[in-house]
Formats: sequence, C-alpha cells, structure tokens
Amino acid sequence: MFNKLKVFTGNSNPALAEEICHYLHLPLSQAVVRRFSDGEILVEIGENVRGSDVFVIQSTCPPVNDHLMELLIMIDAFRRASARRITAVIPYYGYARQDRKVAPRAPISAKLVADLITTAGAGRVLCMDLHAGQIGGFFNIPVDHLFATPVILDYLRTQLRGEAVIVSPDAGGVERARAIAKRLSAGLAIIDKRREKANVAQAMNIIGEVDGKMTVILDDMIDTAGTLTEAARALIDHGAKEVWACSSHAVLSGPAVTRIKESSITRVVTTNTVPMREEAKNTGKISSLSVAQILGEAIRRIHMEDSVSSLFV
Repeated sequence: MFNKLKVFTGNSNPALAEEICHYLHLPLSQAVVRRFSDGEILVEIGENVRGSDVFVIQSTCPPVNDHLMELLIMIDAFRRASARRITAVIPYYGYARQDRKVAPRAPISAKLVADLITTAGAGRVLCMDLHAGQIGGFFNIPVDHLFATPVILDYLRTQLRGEAVIVSPDAGGVERARAIAKRLSAGLAIIDKRREKANVAQAMNIIGEVDGKMTVILDDMIDTAGTLTEAARALIDHGAKEVWACSSHAVLSGPAVTRIKESSITRVVTTNTVPMREEAKNTGKISSLSVAQILGEAIRRIHMEDSVSSLFV
C-alpha cells in the first residue's frame, strides 16, 4: 500500500513520530542524529531512500536552534541521497511569532526559516496550528496547514460541565475562539490585553459575560504562561466559576510551569506537538492529547495523492 513511503525523525519529538508510524502500520525508518564533540550535528541515514517519498517529522521546539539545524541537515542528507520527494512535517513551527515587522530594523524570522527549509531541499511542508496563517505563504512550495481543533473539540465535548464560555486571550485569537464556541454551542468572551514588552502581558478588560460560568481560555501556544495566568486572574476577578485553558502547543519555557501550578487555572489541555517535560506532567493540571492520527492521516493522503482538504478543520 505504502510503496516507497519512509518516515524519519530527529531528536525533537520521537514519541510523536512513533505514534504516527503506529497509525500508518509502518516501522520508523533508521536515522541517527548525533553531535561531534564541538556540538556540530551529524546525520547518518541508515537505509536506502533513493526514489522514496520521505517524511521528516521534527518539531522546532526548544532548543529551537538545535532542532531547526537537525531538520535542515536531515533534509539536505535526503536530497543528496536522491529521495524522490521530501516533506518536512513540522508539528510546531519555531520562530512563527516573528511573522511581520513590528518595529524598524526588525527581522521577519518566520520567512527566513521558510527560506532555509526550502533551500535545504524540502518539496512540501506539513505543519499544525501556525501562529499566523500567512506563514504558509512564506514558502514557495506546497504547505498543508492542519489544526488540532478536532482533537480538542472531542475532549471538551466529553469534559465540559454546565454553561461554558470560550475565551480569546487577545483580539488576534477571536476567529479561533468563535469557531470553537460555535461548535460547542458555548458563549464567547474576549480579553483586551496590552503587552508592554516581549513575554510580558497584562490583561485589562473583558468583553462578554463570564460571571458564574465555566470559562475555557483558547490560545495557539503557551510559552511563558504570562498571558494565560493574567487572563485567568482577570476571569476569576470578573466572577468566572472555573477556568480551563486549551492550547495546541505547550512550549512551557521559563517560569511557565510554576505560574500554571500557582494560578487559579483548574486544567490545561494541550497536544503533543511539543514533548512535555516531567515537571509539567507532575503538576497534575496539564493534560496532553495526541495529534498523531491527524498527522498520520495527512501523511497517508499526501503519499497516496489523495485530497487533504477535509482535514483542514
């Protein structure tokens, strides 16, 4: 069925790659990614890939630069080994927040990373929940942009109790929150957030009714959890009965885990696009859902030249 389909992974998220291969009923292909004594990355492909349809699964999560370089070097190795097509499967796309010029002399790093991946030799990109949809347009190759929404929706349908309100932590996430609220027949609220500097956020006003209701903050990623905990505090101050949070990517850098542990948030629901640290697992507040089936089905359809559009939910 899967003639010449091979799935490889680097060191960023091997557990997710194994789950995807289990869904596809394929063994994970052999590749070793290690380092020289000075830190340089060495990639060794352990099997023939000539004429193969190669999928490289690699989240560019922390340490972002290391995992990005692993991805680029792996793609280059497959290109030089005469792979027929190379698809970069990037569940979490690092540098996505720098997607436009917000100040004079600032870089657009998301575009730079797109150029690097294309130049390395990728012929296609498969990614999930980009920070901004326009990043897909930064590539001059086909991009399939999937969403973790179906997995999160299925979970919320079975877990939510009583009248719920979906909350967008900023104006940029309103469209995402509205779509989830519509599917759950829930209310919608928006937090007016004012950011003083990078990774520091202050929640101000709440637009919508949350008094006495169960609230679910919906965001694409949780990094330092500053936005999340400020939003939760504002919701509780406005009478919310309970606060949950949902996010596709749990980066959880810096003080994030401590902030979540000490916050009024009851539960954080995320996915395994970024592997969860033991410290996060031990909080008892953070649950991780698997997106392996969505990514595995997309890989199957791309390889079989079937339509992927039905997965763009």
